[in-house]
Amino acid sequence: MTNEQVEKVLAPTSFTKLVNISFKTRNNLRGMFIQTKDYEDLKAKNFWRVIAESRIEDWKKTNDMGLGRIYSGSDFTKLTVLP
Repeated sequence: MTNEQVEKVLAPTSFTKLVNISFKTRNNLRGMFIQTKDYEDLKAKNFWRVIAESRIEDWKKTNDMGLGRIYSGSDFTKLTVLP
């Protein structure tokens, strides 16, 4: 997916909802996209920082960027915002 396609899916969620991320070459991931100080730089290169579902509570308490991982948007095949 391009960064425009990813951003189109994320814009309505305001980065607060869980998203199911389907990849070309790896298992699906449920997590939350986050905006950090390097968000614009990453977005320009089609990279996205994601907190896995199992670490979201820790992220909300600490805002520790180390809890997230950076993924390339070109590896995404589908993004589904979960209710």
